[in-house]
Amino acid sequence: MSFIELKNVCKQYANTNKKAVTDFNLKIDEKEFIAFVGPSGCGKSTTLRMIAGFEDITSGELYIDGKKMNEVAPRDRGISMVFQNYALYPHMTVEKNISYGLKNMKVPADEIKRKVDWAIEILGLSEYRYRKPKNLSGGQRQRVALGRAIVKDQKVFLMDEPLSNLDAKLRVSMRNEISKLHRNLGSTTIYVTHDQVEAMTMADRIVIMKDGIVQQIGKPMELYEHPVNKFVAGFIGSPQMNFYNVKVDGNKISFTDGNSMVLNDEMADKLRNYKEVILGIRGEDIKFDPQNLDIFKENKQRAVIDNTEIMGNENNLYFEFGGSSSVARVSKYEVSDVGEEIEFVFVPHRMHFFDKVTEDAIVL
Repeated sequence: MSFIELKNVCKQYANTNKKAVTDFNLKIDEKEFIAFVGPSGCGKSTTLRMIAGFEDITSGELYIDGKKMNEVAPRDRGISMVFQNYALYPHMTVEKNISYGLKNMKVPADEIKRKVDWAIEILGLSEYRYRKPKNLSGGQRQRVALGRAIVKDQKVFLMDEPLSNLDAKLRVSMRNEISKLHRNLGSTTIYVTHDQVEAMTMADRIVIMKDGIVQQIGKPMELYEHPVNKFVAGFIGSPQMNFYNVKVDGNKISFTDGNSMVLNDEMADKLRNYKEVILGIRGEDIKFDPQNLDIFKENKQRAVIDNTEIMGNENNLYFEFGGSSSVARVSKYEVSDVGEEIEFVFVPHRMHFFDKVTEDAIVL
């Protein structure tokens, strides 16, 4: 049995007809870093709270280290939790905030000091030891909240959108700190976020949820390269994957604006039972360079740039094509001005196709 296992876990609140979480199944290995990701209301935080014991499980089973936990009190589950709002005591110093839980657990004073000293050192809080939360930055407060969790030596760390209150620069640095802390502690970590970048950069595996239902579970690049449906394809990746409604006619696909492309025989054979599909392609797989324009010249297309985003290390070029607003992600050396007509190609083997009705991926 895996270190943490959820079997057909469901959550339905009283006086509601719809389940908040439906048939959630997941096996988590010891020391694994798992991210739950999805839009607001998808059930990710509810699932985390069921693991923590803050929410009752309506049906299904939860096991931690081989023991069924459905009826076990939160304090007896071997879990530490880091919340979005830090939940620090404003009248206590950094040192006392970190040590407070240990005192409640009747840990001997010398052991408390040893653990607090270790946490303060590993989190870089030495110079803030005697400050109160009001005199700390958001990142420093978040590190105090992490310190309070790690000193308890629990089996599992649960983190519920811990970085959402921080500015962009702090989020990047704290992502790095949490990842290093996870490796140093060898902890089993479940991390909830609505930010797919956080999930992609930190997690060993990602659970993508929508409307209380797991859409796909996998390693970050597995989800990026092989999404099981249009939702996953659109949720993972920035900028979002481009989507087009296309008609299939033998070896040709036609876009709603009249443009068309020729498919190779293998692709055409996979789509032979479809009249209409959704074509998806990521921005980096739309090419403007002379080499790709020559290789795929039979499918060369034209459009007019209507907006640009200069990102420094890369550029995003926006244009109307195929009846949809499209974005290509190109190198910093490929700069086009608004109003400029450009030629481009889709890299054929990087195109994704989805059933127009179910939106499930059509495996090529």
